[in-house]
Amino acid sequence: MLDTIAAPAAVRAVERGGSADAMWAEVAASGFLDALVGEDAGGAGLPLAVANALWQELGRRAVPLPVGETMIARALLAAAGRPIPDGPVALAVAGQDRRTVVPFGRVAHHVLVESEGRLHLVAAASGDPEATGVTGDLSAVMRWDALPGADAFAAPETGLRALAAVLRAALIAGAADRLVEMTAAYANERIQFGKPIGRQQALQQTMAVMAEDAVAARIASQLGCGGAFPPSLAAAATAKSVAGKAAARIAASAHAVHGAIGISEEHDLQLFTRRLHAWRLADGSESYWNRRLGRLRLASDTGSVDFARAELFPA
Repeated sequence: MLDTIAAPAAVRAVERGGSADAMWAEVAASGFLDALVGEDAGGAGLPLAVANALWQELGRRAVPLPVGETMIARALLAAAGRPIPDGPVALAVAGQDRRTVVPFGRVAHHVLVESEGRLHLVAAASGDPEATGVTGDLSAVMRWDALPGADAFAAPETGLRALAAVLRAALIAGAADRLVEMTAAYANERIQFGKPIGRQQALQQTMAVMAEDAVAARIASQLGCGGAFPPSLAAAATAKSVAGKAAARIAASAHAVHGAIGISEEHDLQLFTRRLHAWRLADGSESYWNRRLGRLRLASDTGSVDFARAELFPA
């Protein structure tokens, strides 16, 4: 389904301001949007570990819609007994000045906003969305001076950002896997001095490290989604910090191997490397999550191995 509706040409069309309605209709008809909604509310009641596989596929294809965000929002709304709107829903954590960058804000119909421990579902237009100025970026800068309190409900104990973080880690893992494949294919096709550049030992080393980073991001995202919904703070911090660190190196390696052609608008490489950088920063960079994880570790009186076992591999 994703191969059909999210081919690179379709992704570019949405980034340039084209309608995503047909693409969204296919996603909605698939039933995946209610995968995390409890069975008692009409959903599939699937665990995060299953959603992780789908989220990675979204990253592998640079799907230009907040599919994972909508899955999370619908699950939280259903659990709170709130009505679930049609259309794509983005996630946002309001800053102190109520101004924040909302991933996929340009194509969302609604935004689930966390503010002072409460969740508010608002129309995307209410945030006066503005483009970030980055070419092709589907994020939007939004601001809410006041949020409606009538239908607000409690945010998860670990906050909305922890859920968004494990989603970003999965998206990074999927895009990273795609970039490894693209880079290896290009290195085997590009002929220089009479042989494929992939036969050069220096490039082989670069691609080997790139593949290691992609595997690290994948394992970290699986750890982040391996527990309950919502994830623990330690699981979210581990997933996002490891995936975020890998994202920067993978993007740099992909461009190093591709050379000048990789930065051209016509080449598909930039569809994925741009997203790696955006997802790395969204919902907390690795430094933000490393600080959160460090505080958790320092607050524990157990050894590091026991801490990791308890926090990342709960019974």
